[in-house]
Amino acid sequence: MPPRGASNRGGSRGNSPFRGASRGRDATRGDVQAGVSPVGLARSVHTRTVGVRRPGYGTAGRQLAIVTNSFVTSIPDETIRHYDEFASNMDRHMRILLKNLQEQVAPQIFTAKTVFDGRKNLFAPYELALGSSNSRQVGSWVLVLCPQFILRKFDVILVPQTKSSDRPPKVYKIKLTKVNEINPEVLRAYVSGRYSIDEEVLTAIMKFIHSNADGKSLNVVVRMDPSEKYPFNVRSFFTDKETKNIGMGIVLWRGFFQSVRPGIGRMLINVDISTGMMYRPGNLIDLCLEFFGRQNPNILAPSQGLPDRERLRLQRFLMGVKVVTPHTAGSRPNAPPRVIKKLSSAGANALSFDMDGRKITVADYFRSRENRPLRFPANICVEVGSGALLPIELCQVPPGQIMKKQIPPEKTKDVVEFSTMKPAERFRSIANGLNTVLAYGQSEYVRSFGMSVDTAAGPLPITARVLQPPKLKYGPGSKQPTIQPRDGAWNMMDKKFFKPADIKTWVVVSYESQRRFSPDAAREMVAGLVNACGTVGMRVRDAQPIIRWENAQGKVADQLRAAGSAAAEKAAKEGHPGGPSLIVVILPDGGNDIYNAVKHFGDITSNKCFRAKIQYWANVCLKINPKLGGINTIPDPESVKAITDPKNPTIVMGADVIHPAPGSQDRPSFTSVVGNVDSDNAKYIATMRVQTSRQEMIDDLKDMCKEILGKYADYRSKVERQPQPTPRRLIFYRDGVSEGQFQQVLDLELPLIK
Repeated sequence: MPPRGASNRGGSRGNSPFRGASRGRDATRGDVQAGVSPVGLARSVHTRTVGVRRPGYGTAGRQLAIVTNSFVTSIPDETIRHYDEFASNMDRHMRILLKNLQEQVAPQIFTAKTVFDGRKNLFAPYELALGSSNSRQVGSWVLVLCPQFILRKFDVILVPQTKSSDRPPKVYKIKLTKVNEINPEVLRAYVSGRYSIDEEVLTAIMKFIHSNADGKSLNVVVRMDPSEKYPFNVRSFFTDKETKNIGMGIVLWRGFFQSVRPGIGRMLINVDISTGMMYRPGNLIDLCLEFFGRQNPNILAPSQGLPDRERLRLQRFLMGVKVVTPHTAGSRPNAPPRVIKKLSSAGANALSFDMDGRKITVADYFRSRENRPLRFPANICVEVGSGALLPIELCQVPPGQIMKKQIPPEKTKDVVEFSTMKPAERFRSIANGLNTVLAYGQSEYVRSFGMSVDTAAGPLPITARVLQPPKLKYGPGSKQPTIQPRDGAWNMMDKKFFKPADIKTWVVVSYESQRRFSPDAAREMVAGLVNACGTVGMRVRDAQPIIRWENAQGKVADQLRAAGSAAAEKAAKEGHPGGPSLIVVILPDGGNDIYNAVKHFGDITSNKCFRAKIQYWANVCLKINPKLGGINTIPDPESVKAITDPKNPTIVMGADVIHPAPGSQDRPSFTSVVGNVDSDNAKYIATMRVQTSRQEMIDDLKDMCKEILGKYADYRSKVERQPQPTPRRLIFYRDGVSEGQFQQVLDLELPLIK
């Protein structure tokens, strides 16, 4: 068997689905006209809602016929049985084990298709024959009837024992417990407006339609068939029909997003295009070399100069990747892949272990015992979950492994380019997927639950309303002081900021070499920025600031601090004491580590400034001005009277929580609340806290709101000189919560806001 590492062998887990729509010729299906109840809706006056009941349907704006990327789906007719599945030693093999249970161990119980959410919930469109006696032995099953729940235990084998193996197969114990019955009629009544939102409705939506996993909705029934055939990640699955290698060991796959949602008078399934990041399949050495952008396999040898810093960077990238060793003597047919836990700090020819009373290196073991002399014995090994050490040249990476880590900053552009599609192209891809990959009509699971998706009728057309955008007001000196945005855009040409800030003392720091970014280019950049500031009304006192070139390998914070001190000293000599209000940092291509360090120190950076056009600098000014206390533009008070009424001062707040990336461990969640401090709802501030990892409800919301309200009152009192500094109305936007969390927001967060 492969050698094992030392006893302390602990290891140091994409895509934004499109939500748009395009114009359509026919909007007869699903229309909701102003003042008219939608199809199938006859809302009872006795039904209640979470929050405020919607009084009616919109009348503002102009009507527009559009086609959505949604399709009508039916609601099952039969009662759905919900079973809670548990196994203490099932780990990552749950799907395979459940499949073996239904097809091999107990086919007489599972007479039709059931669905599994990948965690612990199993749903069946019929009653499973788990028995009725209190306790009896049936083959390899233990049958128990609890006072409240029907329960049964099973022994399931993952991989059968082979003739060449002297080890018995591992047996997994699975326990199924019936915990609930879901009546689809409740869901049908709910979408028709005849039933209030309650636990039973939430159970039907969240448990059956969207079983919760890792805080994200998981569509169980419609997802089951493709999840058995393709790599999947929560609500999306991916195929290799369209791929792109973007380097660093990452291959992009085109995929499909799908989610069943309750609509007005019907259930809908939303289908879209998504993008998945996959590890490059093939030999692990090739993957490692592509990660480093090198071709010589010897760079993976610590004895030949592999820095420990780079080894740990590669380890973070590979941790969790599954590998197989198909050509080693101990490999079993159809054996599950092994998961990389860490990388060795030494090469295979330097790692030794005890075997038969003597020391032997990993390289010698594979040469003498496995008859596999290594081509690169000095290269590092991977340590897998069992503790075994495997030379990387013997490892193969199976295709279709989703990279559940953050996108490398230098690859963000490639991912965006691959993911971006025009609406017409997206609809064509969705249509192709419906006919080939999705194929709801051919899914045994969809048919087993009595569901059907009306793809023949095509995407759902509806009537939308295009609202009139508010007018925007710019500052004195603007050629056109008030403008009306059109199609979500407008031009800054000949316009002054409503409240331009002044740049008194500033400094430029370049991390690009003088060979690539010469002093002449730097002076041209400064002139371009100064000119753009003047165009929008910002005054720059020092048109010739200090320009410094720094070593990219140095300590960024110390370098920026020294640059700030030099700028302050220059300003003092010129009779303008005070530190710099702005440090402009020039980044080289691929300078992501420097970027992160600069962002930690401050806010404004630039990496596209050589021979930049005036429009580029205008966009830079849009970012600089608010950070220096200025206001770019305000909504014209006449067009947004609801929030600019002087008799009813209004504060607008928004809150969200950002959670650690998938696979991250021991990292907190970050909470943030933003709010305006001015009467025009144009100047916003933010406050942030940390809290328990992956907790959505905000613990410190009371103090955060109090801080924003205090600064609102302070600004209106001291800057605007308003006689009534406190607000009379508060509009609060809460992002990032699902239907099942609406009531939690009302119960837990609303009292803190009040």
